[in-house]
Amino acid sequence: MAEPSVHNIIVTGVGGQGNVLASQIIATAAVNSGYFVSVGETFGASQRGGSVMSHIRISREEAYGPLIPRGKATMIVGFEPLETLRTLIPYGNKETGVIMNLRSNYPLSVLVGEDTYPEIEKIKEAIAANSRFLVALEATELAVAAGVPVGTNMVMTGAFAGAGVLPIPPETYEGVIAGLFGGELLELNLAAFRAGLKAIAADQDLAGQRR
Repeated sequence: MAEPSVHNIIVTGVGGQGNVLASQIIATAAVNSGYFVSVGETFGASQRGGSVMSHIRISREEAYGPLIPRGKATMIVGFEPLETLRTLIPYGNKETGVIMNLRSNYPLSVLVGEDTYPEIEKIKEAIAANSRFLVALEATELAVAAGVPVGTNMVMTGAFAGAGVLPIPPETYEGVIAGLFGGELLELNLAAFRAGLKAIAADQDLAGQRR
C-alpha cells in the first residue's frame, strides 16, 4: 500500500512524563530518514501535571503546517489514559490508530476528592470504539522492569517505532537516542526503548490491523 501523503502523529500526556522528548526523538528519526517534518506543541499547566501535546507532521512530499487539523490524526501515542481519550475526541477518526500507556496520572481534583477518574476499562472501550485500533501497554511497568523508572517515554517511543507507522527501522531511533545520552544512561534508555519494541511485536491485535 502506498505511503500516505502526510503522517499526522500526536504524542499526548501530562507534564513530567517526558512526552516532549519522545516527540523530538520521533521527529528527528524522521528527519534523518529524509522526511519533511513539522512539530507543534501545546502546553497546559505542565509543571502541575497539566496537558502536554505534541503534533508531528511527517511527509515525503512537502512541509505541512505544524498543527494537525481536527479529525485528521493518523496516530495518537498517549502516555496517560484520560488524556489519550481527550485527544482522540477532537483529533481522531475511525482510521486513527492509538497506542496508550495504561498507568493513570490522577489530577489534583481527583486526589482531593472533588472529582472521579473514569474506570480504565471504560476509557479503553471508548477509545476502541472510535479508532481503527488500540494497543494498551503497561509502559510504566515495562520501564521499571528495564531499570528506568522514569523511562515510560522511551518505552512508548519504542512501541511507536515497532508499530510500523513509519518505514523507519528501530536502529534509526536508537541512533537519535545515542545522540542524547551516553554511558549507563544510554544503555538504560535503550533497554526501555527495546522493551517497547518487544511489547508491540508481541501484540497480535496490532499485527492484524497494520495496513
